[in-house]
Amino acid sequence: MECLKEKNMAYCNCSYSGCAKHGICCQCLHYHRAKGALPACYFPEDIERGYDRSIENFIRVWQQRHHL
Repeated sequence: MECLKEKNMAYCNCSYSGCAKHGICCQCLHYHRAKGALPACYFPEDIERGYDRSIENFIRVWQQRHHL
């Protein structure tokens, strides 16, 4: 399968400038999954900048923003 890195870069909101996985979604997903976390693209930009990519943080933010 061909990686569409250049196309993916348009959607990658990861603010960590040193990340070697920018635009390489399959590597990013595997990396964060192994750490029990989610990639930046699951988070709103204001939350992503805090670098808490935990599943717990995702659930908390999602519930707050959807008034659950």
